[in-house]
Amino acid sequence: MKKRDTFTYDFKIGQKIVHSGITDDLERRETEHKDRWPKGHIVKVGAAKTEEAARDWEETKQKTITPPRKK
Repeated sequence: MKKRDTFTYDFKIGQKIVHSGITDDLERRETEHKDRWPKGHIVKVGAAKTEEAARDWEETKQKTITPPRKK
């Protein structure tokens, strides 16, 4: 049986989703995103999944538009 150790998440600023993704460590990933969006927070979507199921979710999720990075 495959491990269910991968999380799906939305990263939000207020009620706006600015990024969606998968990770095996929600706290670390939130810290990484806060470098770009300091006022944001992670919202876990559903229960832990296998990595394969999480990647399928990521592929089928309607992508939100992420603002381009400033250079």
